[in-house]
Amino acid sequence: MSPPPEPLLPLGLRLCGRRVVVVGGGPVALRRVGALMAAQASVTVVSPTIVAALEDLAQRHLIDWLARPYEPGDLHHAWLAMACTADAAVNARVLTEAEEARIFCLRVDDASHASAWMPATGRSGRVTVSVHADRDPQIAVALCGAALEAVETALRQHPQRDDRHRAQAASSGRVILVGGGPGDPELLTVKGNRALGEADVVVVDRLAPLTLLDGLREGVEIIDVSKIPHGRFTPQEEINEILVSRARKGRVVVRLKGGDSFVFGRGMEEVLACKEAGVPVEVIPGVTSAIAVPALAGIPLTHRGLSQGFTVVSGHAAPDDPRSTLDWESLARGGTTLVVLMGVENLPLIVGALLEAGRDANTPLACVMDGALPSQQVVLTTLAAVSSSGAPLELRSPAVVVIGAVGAFAEV
Repeated sequence: MSPPPEPLLPLGLRLCGRRVVVVGGGPVALRRVGALMAAQASVTVVSPTIVAALEDLAQRHLIDWLARPYEPGDLHHAWLAMACTADAAVNARVLTEAEEARIFCLRVDDASHASAWMPATGRSGRVTVSVHADRDPQIAVALCGAALEAVETALRQHPQRDDRHRAQAASSGRVILVGGGPGDPELLTVKGNRALGEADVVVVDRLAPLTLLDGLREGVEIIDVSKIPHGRFTPQEEINEILVSRARKGRVVVRLKGGDSFVFGRGMEEVLACKEAGVPVEVIPGVTSAIAVPALAGIPLTHRGLSQGFTVVSGHAAPDDPRSTLDWESLARGGTTLVVLMGVENLPLIVGALLEAGRDANTPLACVMDGALPSQQVVLTTLAAVSSSGAPLELRSPAVVVIGAVGAFAEV
């Protein structure tokens, strides 16, 4: 009969600025170093050779690398040690010397005698879930995932903040600009999702991932400031005032946009309005539709032998419009992939300007509509076809237009 598992005391280690020594330089060490860097530990890796990612971190002075075998004394001043080599004898020596120095030590190849174990870990906002399963990593990971889902559900159902947090919010509201990505809620960043969980007010427009609104906690104020082409329109000055006024009432205001706030999203105008009003403001970047939507349609904006770069432009002002500041002749001759946002209405005029400037009439033109949504549709044509017959009949807004040889990769 095997002995019962040794009882553990689960602890959360505060390693910020504290020295941690990782012995070994392979993929396992890389995984541990990533976790330690997230904890802002001062990491020293000891190994004659290391994987390329660790070498890059060392060259950027984000970690220290001792490019030699482990030696006695390497654990000096360490708070924690990790034996991550493929050599059992080396790992055993590290563990023994850590025990003698009273330094907790993880051993990746044999945790049975190690003084510390690495749990399966998941995070949701300010909550960290860690699961030990008597050294069974598969069970630990499965339980951690289930526990994290339960925590996220509980946070949505019971969103009450503690008194100290409420007092802080009441004394100073703030604005957070969140780039919501191209439309698929799963393409929202983790940090953006965390911000939504803290929101008292969400100011949203029509191209944001609207399904995220259903997951907000009860009591969150939702303000729709959509700007519909040739339809209802919320002036930018009014949006700025909403952000500032709600924040001045001590509320956490999330400005949820589609794509990225700084790519034709007028995000900087909102940042400046907040700063001028003395309101704290944070920007959380989003996955821009200019890059993500073509990728979701199978289009690489760069490809060896076809395109060495790409240019993103707004098509809301036609080439002959006095408001347009673009040099369409240079864009036509530039040789890079051209990505046009907000260009549905002016597409024939844009194509005409490119052809007049010398762009090859057989250049592929791909239109990706409703990118990242279940209704996504792709139309592939050419500059010549648009010039002779007009924009494709199926074309509708919102759409991302890709002009260039790489457009031929579109999955229609």
